[in-house]
Amino acid sequence: QVQFEESGGGLVQAGGSLRLSCAASGGTLKYYAIGWFRQAPGMQREGVSCISSSNFGDTYYGDSVKGRFTISRDNDKNIVYLRMDSLKPEDTAVYYCATAWECGLLLPGDFDSWGQGTQVTVSS
Repeated sequence: QVQFEESGGGLVQAGGSLRLSCAASGGTLKYYAIGWFRQAPGMQREGVSCISSSNFGDTYYGDSVKGRFTISRDNDKNIVYLRMDSLKPEDTAVYYCATAWECGLLLPGDFDSWGQGTQVTVSS
């Protein structure tokens, strides 16, 4: 079963950038859709972005991050990235990656093989 490890989180000032990585083991990412999700304290987990399998390469973004975040994959390294620019304090959350056969509506319940997450904190 594929397992994920997220990394790249940290503390950044508003307007700054981070690049998150989702590294996979036990499976080949290019055959699956990979989603990024986030969860702030006291809030439900929400879909941030998704990239479909390499056969299609479609990308999807939540309304709150469109134009600021970019998802991509490196099939040779078996990693999916989330580039986050123009960060806002409301982007503060733990970010997770997970897999599904398709992105669909980017609902957490449709994804599995969740990683442990990486904390992103944006100061004002």
